[in-house]
Amino acid sequence: MKKLIIINGTMGVGKSTVSEIVADKLVPSIYLDGDWCWKMNPWVFSEENKAMVTDNITYLLNAYLANSSFRYLVFCWVLHRESIFDQILSQLHGDFELYKFSLICSRETLREHFAKDVQNGIRTMDALEKSYERMELYQKLATQKINVSHLSAEQAAYKIIDRIGK
Repeated sequence: MKKLIIINGTMGVGKSTVSEIVADKLVPSIYLDGDWCWKMNPWVFSEENKAMVTDNITYLLNAYLANSSFRYLVFCWVLHRESIFDQILSQLHGDFELYKFSLICSRETLREHFAKDVQNGIRTMDALEKSYERMELYQKLATQKINVSHLSAEQAAYKIIDRIGK
């Protein structure tokens, strides 16, 4: 049976890096980052675009679920509210085992991650406060928590792999 592995967390916690490692280690797999569906210029957060992005994500996930080439689907996105999970999951078809993980960390670790991302041109420090504000939301979600404060991305990925029972 296919395994849908959803990895969420606040901006800068390391979702994309960890998810990519998980997908590289689990074969055959597909990796989808929800942020890819928001790559628009200019970036406009509107109800129309929100609906389009959600539709695109569910379309892609359903296509991967229907494709016999993949056993593992690794999907990451901020997903800071249970209602967003529900909206996406309610539109998926087929049989799959669902695994939901929230990457969490300390404020200090998040600041360090942001600083590295700034050095690498991935993000600016402007978003750090918004990311701090969302940190507590992940504690309330019905997900398995992985505290990455003292873990490398590879260590976090292996914790996820261990928990899904490859």
